[in-house]
Amino acid sequence: MSFVSRNINKEKFNTTLLIAGSSIDTAYDISGVKVIYLNKTRLLTALPSIMQHIRKLKPQVVISSISHTNLAMSMISPLFKKTKFIGREATILSENNKEANSRRWSPIHLVSNKFKNLDVLLCQSKDMAEDMILNYQVPKEKISIINNPISNLPPIKTISKTTKTKKFITVGRLSEVKGHLRLLEILAQLNYPFKYTIIGEGEYKNLIFEKAKELSILDNIEYIPFTNEVNAYLSKNDMFLQGSFVEGFPNALLESCVVGTPVIAFNVPGGTREIVENNVNGFLVENEIEFLQKLSDNRIWNPKEIRESVYKKFNEGKIIKQYEDLITKTAKQIS
Repeated sequence: MSFVSRNINKEKFNTTLLIAGSSIDTAYDISGVKVIYLNKTRLLTALPSIMQHIRKLKPQVVISSISHTNLAMSMISPLFKKTKFIGREATILSENNKEANSRRWSPIHLVSNKFKNLDVLLCQSKDMAEDMILNYQVPKEKISIINNPISNLPPIKTISKTTKTKKFITVGRLSEVKGHLRLLEILAQLNYPFKYTIIGEGEYKNLIFEKAKELSILDNIEYIPFTNEVNAYLSKNDMFLQGSFVEGFPNALLESCVVGTPVIAFNVPGGTREIVENNVNGFLVENEIEFLQKLSDNRIWNPKEIRESVYKKFNEGKIIKQYEDLITKTAKQIS
């Protein structure tokens, strides 16, 4: 949302970014954007202020992002007859809720037909759109699909010579759904030297290291909880590995292709299959056996071709234009 706010045509759109939290938590570039911080720790406590600002600003279109925010906007939208509401989803919600429901209960589970009052439900992938239609009763005519954009173009990697030790990397939240454990099971079967870099934090950290120790590959792992130099790490590795059981739209995988590092990923629900092109920027595999086979593929990849395969589909200009068209179309529906 910060990217869209910053890059949308300022001559056509007067944009305000309304943030429930505080400025000290800002993690993205919002230069040139009018920003209002509500300084709240929870959406529930921020909701009265959000409603107050909508009344004051009288926007034609409100765009919210992530399920609980979209639910809140769906609930209040009947109060604002002259405003259209677009909710942007970030995950395959039914799959994500399976994981969440196993850990905690939330009042959101009591709400049926959660998004019925939204004018548009914006999805990042075709699979996400189908999930909303089948499992959340969102009418097909309310669905719009816009992929995540390539938000920057870092230096592209050079073609590296084949070395004895292969280098693999995974970037993402350390959780069950991201599939780190099955990646470790696969890597433990390799019959050549390798180094595996894991970047990310999450509740599965201890389980991941316990599994690596159990499989006798702990010494092969480099762990980095957080870094602002993700692109540099992606460039240094031979292959990005994605073990996810489901994905919304995998930004880290896309970023790997942008720097020119090929990927191996499972063919799972979500946006992965819209990014990965077999034998062009990596491999999309059906099972662990096929994943292991592809890890032994020794072809020389062309970083420029890998970048071009994703840039033509997800470049900034193309995605921003889709947002501008959607907002314009939605605003025109105001009676």
